[in-house]
Amino acid sequence: MARKRRGNNRALLAMAALAGCCLPAQAAIIGTCTIIVGASGTMTANPAIGILGSKQAGGSSASATVVASSFLCSLLNLLDCYSVSAPAPAAFSSAPSGGGTNVTFASVFRLDGSGVDNNGSVPQRVANGTHAMQIDLTATKSSGIFPAGNYQGIVTVRCE
Repeated sequence: MARKRRGNNRALLAMAALAGCCLPAQAAIIGTCTIIVGASGTMTANPAIGILGSKQAGGSSASATVVASSFLCSLLNLLDCYSVSAPAPAAFSSAPSGGGTNVTFASVFRLDGSGVDNNGSVPQRVANGTHAMQIDLTATKSSGIFPAGNYQGIVTVRCE
């Protein structure tokens, strides 16, 4: 009997070792990227009232904080495991009648206080850690002026 038990123990040990070596190590490949929305920006008009933008005089940038964390990136010393972007919307989320006609949108963002404008649609690689973002949106009317009223444009920050 003792001999049979040893054989079973060895077989179980071999199966456990095989299962342990062949199962995916999920903790090593899972990462997180958290986006914390900060202050809303303010768009103001240029003197000709053909441009609304947060970079115009009196405007202000929106802000967000991105926290990227990936064990695999840390383990392999990779600095580019996540990318952030802030593409411009296709239209205003709200605008007065005629305010959204013949309008094109452009967005830019800055990371970590760098002062360098990145095209909102072009993902920028980020290292693990906390990154401050400032986001600006510009709406340009190709003909005419923006009618008086309240406008709102929403830029979606992405971390992929």
